[in-house]
Amino acid sequence: MKVPDVKGFVYIPLTEKRRFLVFAMDTESGKLTLKHDLDLPAQPWQLCISPDQRFLYQQVRDDGYSGVLTFQIDSDTGSVTQIGEVELESDACYVSTDKTGRFLFAAYLFPGMVTVHRIDSGGVARSPAVERQLTDLYAHYITTDNSNRFAFVPHVTPTDAIYHFRFDETTGRLTPCDPPKLDTPAAHGPRHLAYHPTLDIVYANAEQASHVTVYRLDPADGALEPIQSLSTLPDEGFDGVNSTATVRVHPSGKAVYVSNRGHDSVAAFTADPSTGLLTPAGHSPTKECPRPLGLDPDGHYLYAGSDHSGRVTSHRIDSEGLLHSLDVYQLGMWPSWVLPVNFHRRPRGGERFETHPDSHLEVTVQTS
Repeated sequence: MKVPDVKGFVYIPLTEKRRFLVFAMDTESGKLTLKHDLDLPAQPWQLCISPDQRFLYQQVRDDGYSGVLTFQIDSDTGSVTQIGEVELESDACYVSTDKTGRFLFAAYLFPGMVTVHRIDSGGVARSPAVERQLTDLYAHYITTDNSNRFAFVPHVTPTDAIYHFRFDETTGRLTPCDPPKLDTPAAHGPRHLAYHPTLDIVYANAEQASHVTVYRLDPADGALEPIQSLSTLPDEGFDGVNSTATVRVHPSGKAVYVSNRGHDSVAAFTADPSTGLLTPAGHSPTKECPRPLGLDPDGHYLYAGSDHSGRVTSHRIDSEGLLHSLDVYQLGMWPSWVLPVNFHRRPRGGERFETHPDSHLEVTVQTS
């Protein structure tokens, strides 16, 4: 059967090294090969891509400076070229675009706020901000839901709340919903969100409580209703300190993944196709303190970056959504984000994906 015309790449910034690595991803094996290695002017942190996959937005900060670099992507080679830079008023911890790609959101731990910057026709984020909303300490994330009508901002402990806004995709304005936030249990710490691809369901990882919570989203007013909360840790055999960092939902909606920092694993959950409710499905080991998780857009591979070792582990996703360890890549300190992207994707139709044996290979990638 003809192999699909797929070009896979994985983008990984290294904070301490101030470098930006671009890997070719073998879409049939998940193996990574270093293709491009760029210097950056400041420490890179979180990274996002435009909806049309033409631009990357790299959040950077250093010595009191915080900003976002705009890169244009060559989809044939995966290489990137910087075409813009916008300074932010404080240290942002998360950036994302709205679903139209015309606005860039940023969330700030201090003083606890979110901003919106316009993105011009050339894909470059511009100043000044068109919107600024104060929230509370430790605003950790911001994205819009699948409808692009609501923006959600989880705040970790001590705020322990998810703020939500109505979003105007024409002007970029945010309007607080009524009520403006959903309070979570004390010391819960909602950190990141993931939206189910077809259901009105939102998944949130609780940083301090080591839980994943399932919320029902009301499409009329953006209200969130908690309907399930599960531990991301095994029932027994671990009594250490743990916090969660990132949550990802499989592109089919069949599974959810959360990174455990302390247990040093990715917790997997299968999702009911009609309700989105979760069932624990085991843990796949990672290197020390896994923070960023990157999910292959075709849903075959997951990559986890380790804060404490400078390594990235790869994991195969089987037909049930369960994880199987593959390779370990030694990159350097430290992988601040892992962003897999597939260009020129075509539906596979009836083609069956062939799995391959677990290799557990450790690869050292030399960076200049």
